Amino acid sequence: MDILDYDFMQRALLASLMVGLVAPAVGVFLVQRRLSLLGDGLGHVALTGVAVGVLTATSPVWTALVAAVLGAVLIELVRARGRTSGDVALAVLFYGGIAGGVVLLGLAPRGQATNLDSYLFGAITTTSTEDVAVFAAISLVVLATVALLGHRLYAVSDDEEYARAVGLPVLGLNIVLAALVAATVVLSMRVVGLLLISALMIVPSAIAQLLARSFRTTLALACVLGLAVSVAGTTTSFYAGTPSGGTIVLLAIALFLLVTTGVTVRDATARRRHRRRTDVHDAHPHEHGEGCGHQPVPHGDHVDYDHDGHLHAPHLTGTGVHYDEHGSDPAPVHEPGTGAAR
Repeated sequence: MDILDYDFMQRALLASLMVGLVAPAVGVFLVQRRLSLLGDGLGHVALTGVAVGVLTATSPVWTALVAAVLGAVLIELVRARGRTSGDVALAVLFYGGIAGGVVLLGLAPRGQATNLDSYLFGAITTTSTEDVAVFAAISLVVLATVALLGHRLYAVSDDEEYARAVGLPVLGLNIVLAALVAATVVLSMRVVGLLLISALMIVPSAIAQLLARSFRTTLALACVLGLAVSVAGTTTSFYAGTPSGGTIVLLAIALFLLVTTGVTVRDATARRRHRRRTDVHDAHPHEHGEGCGHQPVPHGDHVDYDHDGHLHAPHLTGTGVHYDEHGSDPAPVHEPGTGAAR
């Protein structure tokens, strides 16, 4: 059974490609700003927009987009002009979005809110041709904005005070970024759902930050990882019969745990090697080797170095590296595997 034989899966894969590319491209700025929960907050506001669409029998995608963008602009204005801190403003956004959605859906006629789960948790197989066209338009706008303003958005995300000092329009750029997040939330709601979209925005970006050394590399790697987990999760959900949104997010989290473990092991190994080099220099400040200035003397299975009338050679032990000092006789016999002369 070929997954591409089905029209609905072709549309689903197209949607997952767009979401996998766009979500990390925006999420990397949120990780840099330490606003990883902004996507969740705007997802709850988008729920109010979905409820408006259900109540008025219009397209929930467009009403959700309008609601999310308005919420994004509002939170940035409150954060910049008001006395409310960022986390309090996000909390108000969370609760206000949920409350608005619940109240409006309660006013809708019976039966009209039956598909709400597809927006909350994702139902990629229900993606229509019209949805794909809207998603493509949103993706182009978001990616074009990131390409044009990426350096400025990074400057503001990294250090607002510095960006303000060099004359960048900080408030305007923050509003642009919040609007991009809102658009990404709406783009992703059919694929991973409003309650899970933040994970796809944040987790690939967090993985990329562990591996990359520059912002440009981080951005590119985050997009590649987002594409990979989105397509892999969509394909897996088709064959396993699992919800697409949850499958994509679980794959992303599994990859995050795997990379985190690998990086931890790598760093621990590097620290051990550094300690061994430090032990060598502490015990014997001059490290012998080719070109060190002392005469090499072949000595069994290794090479000693003539240092002020003594033969020195490095040996690994259970506690690190040390230098054995032998007499001037160049041919003592060493016990196999011990590094000790007899």
